[in-house]
Amino acid sequence: MNIFEIYLKKIKIIINDLNDKDLLKIPDKLSSITVDTTPANFKSDISTNVAMVLSKPNKKTPIEIGEIIKKKILEDADVADVEIVKPGFLNITLKPTLWNKLLETIVKKPNEFGLNKNSEKKNFIIEFVSANPTGPLHVGHCRGAILGDVVSNILKFNKHKVFKEYYVNDYGNQIINFTKSVFHRCREIIFKEKFPNDEDLYPGEYIIQISKNIIKNNPKIKFENFDSIAKQLTLLSVSESLLLIKDNLKSLGIEHDNFQSETKIVENNEVQKVVNKLKEKKYIFTGKIKAPMNEKKEDWVEREQLLFKSSDFGDDKDRALQKSDGSWTYFASDVAYHNNKLERKFDVLINILGADHAGYIKRITSSVEALSGEKNKLVCKVSQLVKLIKEGKPFKMSKRKGDYITVDDLIKEVGKDATRFIMLSRTSDVELDFDFDKVKEKSKDNPLYYVQYSYARISSVFRHINKNINDEISIKNYDFNYSNEEIKIIQKLSQWPLVIEIATNKLEPHRIPTYLYELASEFHSYWNLGKDDINKRFINNEKKISEDKIVFLKSISNVIKSGMQIVGVETPEKM
Repeated sequence: MNIFEIYLKKIKIIINDLNDKDLLKIPDKLSSITVDTTPANFKSDISTNVAMVLSKPNKKTPIEIGEIIKKKILEDADVADVEIVKPGFLNITLKPTLWNKLLETIVKKPNEFGLNKNSEKKNFIIEFVSANPTGPLHVGHCRGAILGDVVSNILKFNKHKVFKEYYVNDYGNQIINFTKSVFHRCREIIFKEKFPNDEDLYPGEYIIQISKNIIKNNPKIKFENFDSIAKQLTLLSVSESLLLIKDNLKSLGIEHDNFQSETKIVENNEVQKVVNKLKEKKYIFTGKIKAPMNEKKEDWVEREQLLFKSSDFGDDKDRALQKSDGSWTYFASDVAYHNNKLERKFDVLINILGADHAGYIKRITSSVEALSGEKNKLVCKVSQLVKLIKEGKPFKMSKRKGDYITVDDLIKEVGKDATRFIMLSRTSDVELDFDFDKVKEKSKDNPLYYVQYSYARISSVFRHINKNINDEISIKNYDFNYSNEEIKIIQKLSQWPLVIEIATNKLEPHRIPTYLYELASEFHSYWNLGKDDINKRFINNEKKISEDKIVFLKSISNVIKSGMQIVGVETPEKM
């Protein structure tokens, strides 16, 4: 039950009826009309801008239009009052009957509350993490991993089909250097040969463990000459690295549906295939690229290259598909990979990118538009950097595994739930401070604790009356009168479908934990009123709880649990 959607439909029916009676003129499109929450300084429940939208076509002030529409809205059985507020908002106050209908929906159909049944269901592929398979994941990958996973959860909640994919960049110079690092570690173990002092090699201790595993499981391999075993060793090294990465993802509560190899894309000749496809569409030509702004012109050599016309789609310049030695650029492989996605018939492609890939968005979206003939077929979301803070200072936990902090380090320090919840506490396109001290506090300053504690408090009430919070409750008649303080919380519950809708449409999962924290704050404030006012307590003097309070608490707990499941964290019944 989405009261905002319900009243938007009702208002559109009203103005269409007024238009049919020549009492109002309405535009061809009504998409600019909204029904939203009312600002905190007003006592009404919902607000609409309809009078302001219709002011210009009717050549009347929004207040005059508002008076006409107000009379019709007041005929609704669940509406108590309508106030016209400058510059022309209609603020609507609802009757208790509507709140009871809402709570009944939340109690009886918790898994459907917030679900938009009317939206077109699509088939999404979400590519996220996609870190080079050269070792375990670090904190820099963590935020994007959680962002992609929770975006997937939101879309699944709304009954879309979601396929989660990791693109394995197992092709190119970085993989060669990674394999050489394993090779030299193997020689170090077998022949006691000193590991080379080469900045291109990977020094992390995890390379030693990978090497030991390869030696143990492949006794027939001779580590005498790199070139003779390079291909086999690359496959084994990447496989071992992916095992580390999958363990890291599992510790975060993340599981992908597929790991797509870049090498297979190249070896299957898919790059040449997509180049031919773009040639047929006349989006490829041979030309020269001018020196980048930050490159000295005297150091830049202009040469004939195979170029993609990304500038036709709003990019600042055309992009190279081949290197000087004739091999494909990384961009060419990536275009082939996205063509592979398109051929799998997904409706929408979503990429979660790291902060260093923000400048890459325009060229890859241009290629997808060129290949598909559709705008916005590919949506890219950037996950900005995370700064770790401890005792008010930048913090580095470990250098054991190389020069970075691993996901495992972070999980051991604060746990999966805190990591997931806090990584989503701000919009992904701004940097995030991850404060270890606050994450461990049992206070309002720790949003995860505050939300979980609200659920645990509700659970304690149910235990007091020998009920389990997860059990269904049997209420025959939903006809209750709630106090102003309770209605304030019910109003917050009513916003849940709106939060889900915006989070889905904008792919902004941070809205979920933000909403849950606000709901928890409202609940804790109400709970504390019971310390001074016996009427605000859930358990009365006879050690019983009234039906209206049971419904009230059950509704709050259902919404919290639904939100926490989307975020991927636990709702403990005791704390």
